[in-house]
Amino acid sequence: MKTTIRVNRKRPESMTKQITDQLTGLIESGVMSAGEYLPSERDLANTLKVARNVVRGSYENLMKAGRVQSEGRKGRTVRSAGGKKRAGAAKSSAKGAAASKARKK
Repeated sequence: MKTTIRVNRKRPESMTKQITDQLTGLIESGVMSAGEYLPSERDLANTLKVARNVVRGSYENLMKAGRVQSEGRKGRTVRSAGGKKRAGAAKSSAKGAAASKARKK
């Protein structure tokens, strides 16, 4: 990833939120495309001079939002544009199945 991410320690938003927002912008604008790997937690933390858990929190937020997915030890990749919708659809489907099962009992 060649685009620069910056953290401003004087801003009221947490550093985790700043990183999450900037990465979200890069993904939504298409600068980071589906299948592209995010920098490792350690590399991005060292580049930004922040603690690794700050970057980890940002990556977890992006995963919860369905914007990135974990590839295990390989790292995290940007999901396709429909990835967020599919993740939500799977949750809805699972909830519906559970509710249906509960009604049958």
